[in-house]
Formats: sequence, C-alpha cells, structure tokens
Amino acid sequence: MPPLPSPASSKQLLPWLVAVAFFMESLDTTILNTAVPTISQALAVAPLSMKSVLASYTLSLAVFIPISGWMADRFGTRQVFASAIGLFTLGSLLCGIASNIHLLVACRILQGCGGAMMVPVGRLTLVRTFAKAELIRAMSFVAIPGLVGPMLGPLVGGLIVDYLHWRFIFFVNLPIGIAGLVLVYLHLPDYREPNVKPLDVVGLILFGSGVALLSYVLEIFGDHTLGLGEILGLLALSLALIGGYGLHAARMAFPLLQLALFRIRTFGTAVSGSFFTRLGIGGVPFLLPLLYQVGLGFSPVQSGLLIMPQALAAMSTKFLVPRVLRRFGYRAVLISNTIVLGLLLMLFAAVGPATPLWAIVLLAFSYGAFTSLQYTSMNTLVYADIDDEKTSNASSIASTVQQMSISFGVAAAGLTTAFFVPDSLRSNPAVMIEGIHDAFLTLGALTILSTIVFHRLKSGDGNKVSQQKDLHLG
Repeated sequence: MPPLPSPASSKQLLPWLVAVAFFMESLDTTILNTAVPTISQALAVAPLSMKSVLASYTLSLAVFIPISGWMADRFGTRQVFASAIGLFTLGSLLCGIASNIHLLVACRILQGCGGAMMVPVGRLTLVRTFAKAELIRAMSFVAIPGLVGPMLGPLVGGLIVDYLHWRFIFFVNLPIGIAGLVLVYLHLPDYREPNVKPLDVVGLILFGSGVALLSYVLEIFGDHTLGLGEILGLLALSLALIGGYGLHAARMAFPLLQLALFRIRTFGTAVSGSFFTRLGIGGVPFLLPLLYQVGLGFSPVQSGLLIMPQALAAMSTKFLVPRVLRRFGYRAVLISNTIVLGLLLMLFAAVGPATPLWAIVLLAFSYGAFTSLQYTSMNTLVYADIDDEKTSNASSIASTVQQMSISFGVAAAGLTTAFFVPDSLRSNPAVMIEGIHDAFLTLGALTILSTIVFHRLKSGDGNKVSQQKDLHLG
C-alpha cells in the first residue's frame, strides 16, 4: 500500500480537488440546456415539459444548501463532501438511464441534493484549511470552474448531442465523480464541530419551502400555462414564507441561518453586493447564445467557441487577482470593477453581423478577466471578518444567496429580452438582435447601479485577506 500523502501535499491538492467538484456541478447547470429539444423528442414529451427537468435541479439546490453548514459541522467535511459527490454521481448515472420524464425529474432532484452540498462544503473546507492571508489565491483558483462550466456547457452539450447520444450529457460526470471520491478520502481534511447546535427544523421548513417556491416562480415566469395572478400569488406566498423565517430566526438562539452575520460590514456588503451584481451579469450565459445563434446566425458549436475566450481569460488571469487586491484594496477594486463590467455588458449591445470576429473575441476575453476578478473578490471578502466557529453558517448563507441570485439573473435576462421583443416578432432575427441589445444595455446599467452597495466598504476592509503570502496552486 502506498504511503498516505503528507499534510503539506494534501493542502496543495485541496484546491484542485474542490475545483474539480465545482466544475462538475457548474457544468451540469448549463450543459443540459442545449439538449432539451433532443431529450424531449426521445422521451416523447413536449419541449415545454422539459422545464420540470431544469427546475427540479434548481429547487433541490435551494432546499438543501441552507443545511450544508450544519451537516458539515455534525458529520465532518470529508464525509459530507464525499456523500455530495457520491449522490451527484449516482444521480447522473440514473438520469442517463431514465426511460421517462418522471424518472428523469426524480433523478435530477437526487443530483441537486449532491450539488447543494458540494459548493458550500468545499468553500468551508478551504476557509478552514488556509489562513486568511492565503485565502485569495486558493479561492481565485477554485472560482474558475464557476466561470468555465457555464461557458463550456453549451459547447459540450452541442458536441454530445451532435456526435454522441444525449445520455452522455449525464454520463460525462461518472469518471470525474469516481476520481473525486477517491481523492476526497485521500486528501480532504475532516473538520467537524465538537458541540453542534440542534438543527432548526422549523426554520428549514420555512426557509427551504420559501426559497424553493421562489426559485420555481422564477423558472416558470413567462410561462403561458399560468396567469399573472397565479404567479403573483405564488410569489407572495414565497416571500411570506421567507419573511416568516426572518421573524422565526429573530427569536431563535440557534437559527438555521444566522442573519445577524449581515451586521458584519464586510460580510453583509459581500453577500448583498454579490446578489445585486449577479442580477446584471448572471444572465450573460443565457443572453450570449441567443445573441450568437439567433442574432448572428452561428451554430451551437460556433457559439460555444465564441464564449470560450471568457474561460481562457479567467484561467490566465487567476494569479493576478491577489496582486490587484493587495495593491488597491477591496473597496476600490469592487467599485471600479463593477463599473467596468457594466460597461462591457453595454459593449455587447454593439455586437452585430458586421462586427469582426477578433472584436467579439477580445470583448469576451476582457469580460472573462474582469468577471473572474469580481467573483473572487466577492467570495473572499465574505470571510474577511468571520470567526472560525461561524464559517459554516457564513458559507451556507453565501451559497444560498448566490444560488438565488443566479436564478434571478437568468430570469432578469429573459424578462428583459421578452419586454423588448414581442412574441410575434421573435422569429425575426433583426428584431430579436435589437431586443437582445436592449437587454444588454439594461443589465449593464443595473450592474453599474449595484456599485452603490460596495460604497459601504472602508478602505481597510478585507486587509486580513488581501495581504496574503504567496501560495503555489499550479
């Protein structure tokens, strides 16, 4: 039997391990979209019915992310992270062999249970393994899959549908998941709390059902099978449940999510700023394929290739992020970078049939670089002033808000486009591209407005994290 790895080597491999798990989860959120028409035909259902397959995964994430921190404290990060990868991999296998849409929905829920645990528990393990002075470099490394996955998803999905079989969309996770399980048991540290607080079951029911219902409303918004009154009623109910949780948490000694953490300036600003920023930029993975395929007439594979420069920028600039934050500080970086992102979104509104390919590639590369800086800055600022015993709860809150903001971002992009392009004109590429341009302008302005949140920061905020030592991750 080979000797067990030393703690030092395990520490160096940990970011790679967490990054692979993040990539598997983030890729899955978009790779299925390309195959929706093919799968609906294979399962003999209407394409509209496939919304339940997409929504079930999102709902599962929304329900189970809030308890991820408690689970890690109670059962240990290694066991929970391994179980998350195992559930996700098993769900992928079952999705790939599902014979009807009902089984596919059930298996997507199982996938979501695993996916809900991977991101927050992975972040929690990083925060507890690396000192605050090392955290930026580690988090900037594992933030890349969150950018790369959604960008590669449409391309990979298109290639699989064109050259293989739609079931391989799910089978692609199997070798990654199996390798991840082995590496987890070899290299993942096992952190757990000696005195775990009791689980807030009532809070889980209130918050979980409220967030799940809110995610569902966002998924079906614009669906003509439900009237405006019904959708507004569901929205009001979801907000009432979340509001009920807020009242419940204020009276609890150990609530499911400690909302009092928002009183910490760096945490509250990072989480709320992340939410409002993602309202603008979160819909880009939805809008760019529309712009390239419907507006410019590119194929799904060509569209995916045009999105890839964003991923390349995220990977090539990852080592610059710690230096930028150390030189300028969180406040200056987040305010200026958010404005730049908004302006870049507006520049996408200038992309048309006459735009040269090199200009599109350069714009995509620039957008990827600044998005990488934005995500890493927000994700690391979350933990700048969080005590060790509160990291699991902070990770759960940050991951829950992030998942909600992604849903809101896609919904905002879809609703904005629908507002500018009437149903009767969506088959006209010239009108469609104009509507997409208007959507980019609107979302760019919304992104710039989100800088208001980051003005709460002071010049020294986050220095515990930004004044880091060198850490080599590959």
